Amino acid sequence: MEQLTEFFVSIGPVKSALLATVFTWLVTGAGASLVFFFKSMHRGVLDAMLGFTGGVMVAASFWSLLNPAIEMSERMYPDMIWMPAAVGFFLGAMFIFVLDRFTPHLHINFGIEETEGVKTKLHRTTLLILAITLHNIPEGLAVGVLFGAAALGMPDASVAGAIALAIGIGIQNFPEGIAVSMPLRRHGVSRLKSFWYGQLSAIVEPFAGVIGALAVIYVQPILPFALAFAAGAMIFVVVEEVIPETQRDKYTDVAVLGFIGGFLVMMILDVALG
Repeated sequence: MEQLTEFFVSIGPVKSALLATVFTWLVTGAGASLVFFFKSMHRGVLDAMLGFTGGVMVAASFWSLLNPAIEMSERMYPDMIWMPAAVGFFLGAMFIFVLDRFTPHLHINFGIEETEGVKTKLHRTTLLILAITLHNIPEGLAVGVLFGAAALGMPDASVAGAIALAIGIGIQNFPEGIAVSMPLRRHGVSRLKSFWYGQLSAIVEPFAGVIGALAVIYVQPILPFALAFAAGAMIFVVVEEVIPETQRDKYTDVAVLGFIGGFLVMMILDVALG
């Protein structure tokens, strides 16, 4: 880990954020590639994977984002320690709320008649991709913001912690790739197109990561706000999208166990490496 930390320090925060989010994107592609070997996946397995994704996101929101934001606020805003985390968290949730209301999209286990956002005639495939893209924006932001914070030398944000977050996001991106490509394949889309659309859903992460890193580097006072912003965005996605998708069949308990597993994995990664 020390050598990996030194490497990321040597290439700078923006390149680090880009490299880390390209990694998370590629892991999504690796998950989507399973469509070349399987045409479908058992619903219980898919729900467990989605639950795992939610657990990772919730754990990352606190251990990697909200907690550092609060600790930074003790030094940067001693008279209102609570304010940056609260305001940033609220704004992050509202950001995804607005995108969710106005971007046409379809959650993975939902029927076409349950399309959300503005009315549209877009194909089901496009709507599924848009749903996962909304999911991936806060993940990319979170990684980018944390690398930016580490680059500023903040004692409560380390490169090792940013790497741990990138690993955690990457791990939960694997089932996300599966969750997009498998339903497409099941609905008659070719293997190649199913894979292409599955990996494409995460291409937004490198862009969001670079934006997050640049934002906190050049506007340092917003750092705790930015960390909490990413946390709020991730929590909104989990509650509004991930959890409902796992509660529409008879495998709800399996999904909850997946959630617990994902939370534990991300917590251990952050505490052990961060």
